[in-house]
Amino acid sequence: MASCCTRPCHGLVYFTMSVVLAFIAISTSMHSKPEDPMSPGKVVFNELSLNVSKALRRAGFNVMATLLQVSPEIFLSSPNSTIFAIQDLAISNSSLPPWLMKALLQYHTSTLNLPMDDLLKKPQGSCLPTLHREKNIAITKVNLVEKSIEINQVAVSHPNVFLGETVSVHGVLEPLSSLDPQDVHQGWNIIQAPICNSMSVLVSEVLESKNMVEWSWIVRLLSSNGFVPFAIGLNSVLDGILEDYRGLDSVTVFAPPSLPSLTSASPLLKRTVRFHILPQRLTHQELASLPSGTFLTTLVPDLHAEVQGATSFGQQLVINGVEIVATDMFSSKKFTIHGILRAFEVAEPPDTPA
Repeated sequence: MASCCTRPCHGLVYFTMSVVLAFIAISTSMHSKPEDPMSPGKVVFNELSLNVSKALRRAGFNVMATLLQVSPEIFLSSPNSTIFAIQDLAISNSSLPPWLMKALLQYHTSTLNLPMDDLLKKPQGSCLPTLHREKNIAITKVNLVEKSIEINQVAVSHPNVFLGETVSVHGVLEPLSSLDPQDVHQGWNIIQAPICNSMSVLVSEVLESKNMVEWSWIVRLLSSNGFVPFAIGLNSVLDGILEDYRGLDSVTVFAPPSLPSLTSASPLLKRTVRFHILPQRLTHQELASLPSGTFLTTLVPDLHAEVQGATSFGQQLVINGVEIVATDMFSSKKFTIHGILRAFEVAEPPDTPA
């Protein structure tokens, strides 16, 4: 095939990518719930996506930086993420349709936050879950002497492009899945996950199968709709909830826009997050029908949430002195989420030393 001049080629590349970016931006916004751009959760989310985008651009991943800046929800819809950034040339030379490009980007985003040191600690053959329809990527080679690693037999060429509390970014030499545009008719199945040791993934699935609440969906909804701090807190204490409440089949979540700055190991964080969750599903209408002064059981045995305030027309329902400002934001047969004005006040655990 005859080669094209540099300027026309570049022009075609930029035009193609602009179409892809436009499609992804529009399709993402159509599925996003409008919210106050100045809400605390949204401000934190925007600041994070901007910092990650800047780091990518400094490392030479300009296309990935632009994609993340235009549609950060694609990469940051999980409370924790590891993004494996694709080289500009690989994306620019791709003729994938926009919908398949979006799937490829999700496949390059793990739902775990793994700096290079943590990746090197993983056994060879380990599975890493991704945002793409529960398909995994695999650690196929680990060299502790050279501190190098391969994902899906692709070398990580730029480790630790960005390191954050919830997000890590590494550059890879080429895409983690070989995609032939001629096979687009295969649809989503065109991305073939490698064979890997899925024991770590299976452990999580077994635990959650004993707990019928759709926790992963709850965390994702909170994270992608401005409640990032609470989503992060919930995700960090989720293993304990799954272990302690194996028969739980429904919950009510009171989601605050922010939480105190606590480490994942803090007993107070565990206590705070659990205090915002009831082990039963109660809609706003059901809560409003309860008499003022009713105490509700929470996931903290010694703490109860109190229904307060008038429930007459035009007045907000108050729980523990905090107004519910967004009733029944998200709901299923297993859970309902109410947005509250601020976090409930929680005292230190009784056995915490002074």
